[in-house]
Amino acid sequence: MAGRLEGKVALITGAGNGMGEAIARMFAREGATVALTDMSPRGAEVAEEIRKTGATADFWEMNTTDEARVAQVFGEVFEKYGALNVLINNAGISGPIEPVDEVALEDWEKVFKVNVGGPFLCTKHAIPYMRRTPGQKSIVSTSSIYGLVGSNEVPIYHTTKGAVRLMVKADAIAYAPENIRVNAVMPGTIMTPLNLEKAEQTPGYLEHMKSIHPLGVIGDPDDVAYAMLYLASDESKFVTGAEFVIDGGYTAQ
Repeated sequence: MAGRLEGKVALITGAGNGMGEAIARMFAREGATVALTDMSPRGAEVAEEIRKTGATADFWEMNTTDEARVAQVFGEVFEKYGALNVLINNAGISGPIEPVDEVALEDWEKVFKVNVGGPFLCTKHAIPYMRRTPGQKSIVSTSSIYGLVGSNEVPIYHTTKGAVRLMVKADAIAYAPENIRVNAVMPGTIMTPLNLEKAEQTPGYLEHMKSIHPLGVIGDPDDVAYAMLYLASDESKFVTGAEFVIDGGYTAQ
């Protein structure tokens, strides 16, 4: 039985660990040719492990804020595989936890450059190759529940993820006539390496996070990857400009 992404070429940013790694592995299992990108060379290890399963995967080291490098990588991916069906804008950073009046301008600009500028540049350079690719095309950007609700921490992160949410909606309308769908996934607390590190440094962190989610658990990277899989596949052919919240009920409260 063919996989849900059989015959598709997918480029995933931030694919060296956490959610990006889970997405890359799941897409490969479902038949996609996977182009992994990350600033960390660990992405090469993930690609090698995927190839050992018999799937097709390659790694490009890429900073999503470097437009020249982004343009180069997208060109090389298309030249190598002859198509670009799916873009997953997953790379991002958190940023300072201080309130706005204590945040340095350079920190504000850095988080915006990565979290908003990265998806902008990758979408910009994906579109021309998607236009040359027949069939359904899909762009999915990782926003956050913190693009939907506020908190007393990481104000810059909140703002950038809200910007990603609206960028997705605008792009969905702009590219719908070209059969390019654009959607957002809004994860809540997911057990990524960043959260594992925080749990090691903060006694009781995991128990507290579980307690504030109605389902009483913290999400796994695969929980996000399954949503990405649906949005990347032709199963979601009538879905664009949507927000998929993966948060154990947190924002339902």
